Amino acid sequence: MTGVTGFLGGAVFEKLLNQESDFTYLLLVRADNKSAAVERVKDNMRKFNVSEARLARLNEGHILLGDLGSPEDFLNDTRLDSVTHVLNCAAVASFGNNPLIWKVNVEGTLAFARRMSQVSGLLRFLHVGTAMSCAPEPDSLVSESATFHERAEHLVEYTHSKSTIEQLMREECPSLPLVIARPSIVVGHTDHGCQPSSSIFWVFSMALMLQKFMCSLEDRIDVIPVDYCADALLMLLSGKVAQGEVVHISAGEENSVRFAEIDDAMALALEKAPVSDQYAQVSYETLVKTRRELKGIFGPCNERLMLKAMRLYGAFAMLNVRFSNEKLLSLGMPKPPRFTDYIARCVQTTQGMSIPQQMAVDFK
Repeated sequence: MTGVTGFLGGAVFEKLLNQESDFTYLLLVRADNKSAAVERVKDNMRKFNVSEARLARLNEGHILLGDLGSPEDFLNDTRLDSVTHVLNCAAVASFGNNPLIWKVNVEGTLAFARRMSQVSGLLRFLHVGTAMSCAPEPDSLVSESATFHERAEHLVEYTHSKSTIEQLMREECPSLPLVIARPSIVVGHTDHGCQPSSSIFWVFSMALMLQKFMCSLEDRIDVIPVDYCADALLMLLSGKVAQGEVVHISAGEENSVRFAEIDDAMALALEKAPVSDQYAQVSYETLVKTRRELKGIFGPCNERLMLKAMRLYGAFAMLNVRFSNEKLLSLGMPKPPRFTDYIARCVQTTQGMSIPQQMAVDFK
């Protein structure tokens, strides 16, 4: 398993630790030594409230020391030849211009896939992509398709990298038992709220504090909690899914939510009035004109970074897309909770955190 020290990988590993599964774990972790790697994993698991008794079961024997940015450092480990299932959650998931995005998400991941395609006993290589990798058309219900659009216009390099690696693995590793999971927008946890990560949740808070943003309150957004996504990944890891299948983990048409519903749910959680009567849909250029007001609204902040965030996330919010979840439901996965069902927990766990503090995770 890769990405266990991250948000999604951490949520999956929480499930594995708490359900006492039959899996024997080999965890790819970046650290100076195996002892430090064990501590990195434990620190992340504590964000999910995993008990110390369960964490005590984790030891250096579970660690594959390495980094997808330098795959040559771990690909010769002979333990990889005994692996039956791979869950590849690792990625540089930054919406900034992180120079490691291509090196890790494409080059390193491809080297890893090539190595695992040589393992005779490998039954599944479950790769976690993103539903946004297809550069969806606005106002659409996106189908679960492996079609690669070479000239697709991506809003950020992250989604471009995730689209590219999917295609490269198909072309260069035809024997790899590949299944691709494409989560939609993963925000919060139904029990832990934003305690494990505040990723993306701050966007909704920011827009409502501004009382203006680039999307309409009637636009819809496809959001799922990380624990639902983790359950789906574990189902796909061992379930009957055809090689090469692309499966969305998403809210779908039925359980996506309108921004107006998010406004109402957050207002209820904060015991405030909704901003709907004051809200204005505006252009990015109008937001730029508010630059000098940002510190007064959000406190100390990098105005340039705040505006960049508004431009990027505003463009995503305006898409008004939903992602079909028919394949996952047909496999027996229950319908996901709606974002508004657990948004109060996200509000509770971000109290006392400023917007700049919350958004740091997405611009690392």
